[in-house]
Amino acid sequence: MKDYITVVGGGLSGCEAAYQIAKRGIKVKLYEMKPKKFSDAHTNENLAEIVCSNSFKSNLHTNACGLLKEELRKLDSLLIKIADKTSVPAGQALAVDREKFSESITQEIKHNPMIQIINEEIKNIDKLAKEGIVIIATGPLTSESLSENIAKITGEDKLYFYDAAAPIVLKDSINFDIAFFGDRYNQEKKKEETIEEWKKRQSNNNPSYINLPMNKEEYEYFYNQLINAEIVQLHEFEKREIFEGCMPVEIMAKRGIDTLRFGPLKPVGFDDPRTGKRPYAIVQLRQDNEEGTIYNIVGFQTNLKFGEQKRVFSLIPGLENADFIKYGVMHRNTYINSSKLLDETYNLKNNKNIFFAGQISGVEGYVESISSGLVAGINAVNLYNEKEKLRFSELTMIGALSKYISTYNEKFQPMNANFGILPQLEKKIKDKKLKYKMLADRALDNL
Repeated sequence: MKDYITVVGGGLSGCEAAYQIAKRGIKVKLYEMKPKKFSDAHTNENLAEIVCSNSFKSNLHTNACGLLKEELRKLDSLLIKIADKTSVPAGQALAVDREKFSESITQEIKHNPMIQIINEEIKNIDKLAKEGIVIIATGPLTSESLSENIAKITGEDKLYFYDAAAPIVLKDSINFDIAFFGDRYNQEKKKEETIEEWKKRQSNNNPSYINLPMNKEEYEYFYNQLINAEIVQLHEFEKREIFEGCMPVEIMAKRGIDTLRFGPLKPVGFDDPRTGKRPYAIVQLRQDNEEGTIYNIVGFQTNLKFGEQKRVFSLIPGLENADFIKYGVMHRNTYINSSKLLDETYNLKNNKNIFFAGQISGVEGYVESISSGLVAGINAVNLYNEKEKLRFSELTMIGALSKYISTYNEKFQPMNANFGILPQLEKKIKDKKLKYKMLADRALDNL
């Protein structure tokens, strides 16, 4: 085995992984194709370039991303340390001067005697993985040639070249005076029951789908708000790929007022338990994790702005007070089916010499990418030293993310930090702020 570990990709996760390896006394070869070649979204020559918002989200202890940052601070994350140093006023959020942030990361990595930066595009991982340990951290805009090689290595027919994800809500925030459990068509076999009997059955029943019935007036009001809501403008290169593969719910709706009722909102197979009659339309939510604490809105991939998603989707009966832990997105995003391919250390199951980190691994967001780089870096060193790998407890946000991306899910989609993926408290707490504080305190104690 070579006397160094290879990291491919000089973004957030790649730089964090390289730092964590180097501080443990192992040499790193960090490959970054800039400035010889740029992706469609990158423009400057520095490492850890931030191409979207300069916000790393909330710093609050009771915010999921704030908790994740605090965990990373305690574990000596280079990128969070520099984000703190290059921060700009942003209220309770951590926002950075993007130029100073990237410049500072570049200088730290460049002047680290254990890290060698090689400005070269890697198109083939096979040889590198045969000779030693490799961390693939090439991000959501991984080049076409490398994507093809990764597909070959993972045994997958294709990678996901766009992220068409529906919003995800906390189950505890859904109004079950309106919502009911049940799979389509099974409802036809239901027995006659009183409202009290129905509510009791709901509290004990936990199948994969939650259903939200709508009457004609509710549906038409929702429809009109949906087709007139503000959308995010995509890059030209994203438009070419995304709309060939998946239809945003707002675009589908614009084809006609009844299009959704014959598509994802078709009411066939259900009666509304409150009325005993078939609803005019029905929205379905599908269970999104093993514990059944979070659900995604089926068929609601969307380009609506996040604020508009909250406003419009809260008009759906049963979601009026919904806690959206992830909003829907549709953008260029190369990622692997990590739930099938990786373990909770971001290590490829069928090739122990290969780790993945960053958004290509199925985490979503700046801080989440840094977290994956830290975990992959630490465990690449442990593998190099023939030591047992470090698995973070699922009670921590770092560990919960690792578990989520490595637990098989047929409908896997990238995930960001949220309290819904943490094991819930034994005692049910109604006060959301208190509940999140208790979850955060438990995570930090456990870390």
